[in-house]
Amino acid sequence: MTQDIFGQDCSLSDPQAQADWNAVQIGVLAHAARTADHLGAVLAAAPQFAMAQAIRGLSILMLGRSELVPTAREALAAARAGYETALPRERKYVDALAAWLSGAPSQTITLMEEVLNQHPCDTLAMKLSHGTRFILGDARGMRASVERVMPAYSSDHPGHGYLLGCHAFALEETGEYDRAEVTGRQALWTAPDDAWGLHAVAHVHDMTGNARAGLGWLNGREDAWAHCNNFRYHVWWHKALMHLDLGQVDEVLRLYDLEVRKDKTDDYRDISNASSLLMRLELEGVSVGDRWEELATLCANRTEDGSLIFADLHYLLALVGGERKAATNRLVQRIHADAQKTDTEAAQRMADPGCAAAMGLEAFGEGDYRNAFGYLAKSRDSLQLAGGSHAQRDVFERMTIDAGLRAGHWRQVEAILDDRRTKRGGTEDNYALARRALIASARNNGGIQSVPAE
Repeated sequence: MTQDIFGQDCSLSDPQAQADWNAVQIGVLAHAARTADHLGAVLAAAPQFAMAQAIRGLSILMLGRSELVPTAREALAAARAGYETALPRERKYVDALAAWLSGAPSQTITLMEEVLNQHPCDTLAMKLSHGTRFILGDARGMRASVERVMPAYSSDHPGHGYLLGCHAFALEETGEYDRAEVTGRQALWTAPDDAWGLHAVAHVHDMTGNARAGLGWLNGREDAWAHCNNFRYHVWWHKALMHLDLGQVDEVLRLYDLEVRKDKTDDYRDISNASSLLMRLELEGVSVGDRWEELATLCANRTEDGSLIFADLHYLLALVGGERKAATNRLVQRIHADAQKTDTEAAQRMADPGCAAAMGLEAFGEGDYRNAFGYLAKSRDSLQLAGGSHAQRDVFERMTIDAGLRAGHWRQVEAILDDRRTKRGGTEDNYALARRALIASARNNGGIQSVPAE
């Protein structure tokens, strides 16, 4: 028996396999592009190592692609073949994979928390609980999970910086913006490749409407995310959002072409970056040329997936933007059909918030702003269940607001803007200020007299 980089007992005995396994764990924490290579080396040297097989399966499921589920099941079968020789802690990872495959990722979280009960310094378990909660939209759970293990970490623990990065993000998502910024900066100082902590500080600047400070934070720190897998496109997306808030549209389009869509993948995370950025641009009256076409073509092939409602809603954005009405309707109908099943947590989220949000996006694409506003406003209170961050979901908030403005629901829109401001620590970005100016102009011009009954 050996110990891994985090001081946890490990059933691996081969030194090179152990070195690769340590690299896998650090790679998961740092979102490193080379993580898969190290995992492949571990599995080649020790295919019976159940924990590595479990990580392979869990990583596949986090991709949110239904066609890869059989591969995740193969990983589970391989993990179970090594179950008897695995340590009790390692078996929990196998059980966590089985839980997700049964349709209950929340049980995956429970199992990772059970690991942390006995092994609070298992940083990989911390990250998996954090990441799964993020997918399920459980910001308070992210924060509670990290905070309960923090006292066990010494400042020289190899996972300490990454723990701080997760804490920074959880603080930001629960509205503790000042603490989040300080903690995120400390995370990056402790672990210079902690792109998650770096991006947590970017989130703070987004939520507090301080785009200039956000650009100041990201500029010159490109090395902190250059090593990343496709997460690096997401950090570039954040930078593009900051330029958009400052009205620097040419730079936004340049970053879209050269960084955000550098690789034309159909990974839902890449699609979400791209589709939400294009929609934000269009809401500001910016012509995006033929950029929707590439996304819509890819997303027309994803309408039957149904792995994650977060993915489906962003596929819908691309289809709406690309004016693919048949594919849009096909995806909306499939979301409704999945919602009838309710036998998995994914299906439950198709029902709520999925159905209302999907109907709202379809209506928005058809120019039916009254119904778009009604459906999107209905989904607001539960939209966090779709997963992702406040910044990612804000595209749907903006569409709700703009649909309401176009439908003449000034008072209701103003209430949403007030609520949005409250959630952002009492600050507003230029998007919100511009919409408030529109409402003020309507009142000054007497437009308020023609507002439909609410």
